[in-house]
Amino acid sequence: MDANSLTPKARPARLSATDPGITDPVFSVRGLNLHYGSAQALHGVHMDIPRHCVTALIGPSGCGKSTLIRCFNRMNDLVENVRIEGLITFDGRPIDDPLLDVSELRRQVGMVFQKSNPFPKSIYENVAYGPRIHGISRRADLDAIVERSLRSAALWDETKDRLNDNATGLSGGQQQRLCIARALAVDPEVILLDEPCSALDPISTARVEELIQELKGRYTLIIVTHSMQQASRVSDYTAFLYLGRLVEYGPTEQLFLNPMCRQTEDYITGRFG
Repeated sequence: MDANSLTPKARPARLSATDPGITDPVFSVRGLNLHYGSAQALHGVHMDIPRHCVTALIGPSGCGKSTLIRCFNRMNDLVENVRIEGLITFDGRPIDDPLLDVSELRRQVGMVFQKSNPFPKSIYENVAYGPRIHGISRRADLDAIVERSLRSAALWDETKDRLNDNATGLSGGQQQRLCIARALAVDPEVILLDEPCSALDPISTARVEELIQELKGRYTLIIVTHSMQQASRVSDYTAFLYLGRLVEYGPTEQLFLNPMCRQTEDYITGRFG
């Protein structure tokens, strides 16, 4: 095998600009249309989300990134006048199945929002809240879950001696990692991150990005980001959306170095957006 065969261009070709050939998807999206009243926010989105990878959603403001990510745990159900058409399956099961327990779906598909939102409780109680809701009450079990979750979120060493302190006293970056620990505490399969670093300083952003890399071997992560640099650093796959349509989707390195669509190239090179 010569050295040239290892370059990005020598990788197997994508099936199309929007189909990277995912063989074991955790989510499959088919013909997804979403309307807020009379305004259509998503148009015929068709994509598969790979398991145990980081998938980034990029595109200019208003392109449908946050709307799409909130479809995966049915958060859009809480928005008035939303109408959704098409099919989303999670591990092969339609998420709009009438027999599906939406609370269980949201346990398996955790979410971290743009602005950190710790509960006005102690650090310990923030992490223990979810397990308590799901029926775990024995103190020893909760102690183990809290420690494991804070360790997984790279926050244990900073908080182990102050678990009874109010979580609102943490720094912004620590609060965001606490929210990640809170999501991990209920043992999810997927973690959705909706612009998790947009309100953070560069040092805190770097910590969260390092954490994302550490978590991806155990969880599937989907991240919405305005930062193409962040997408290129943390993700395995990147999807570019524009005006509610999926324009291009593929391995991050290929999409950034060798995009198949002119619109993608124009966006990542700063010609618009």
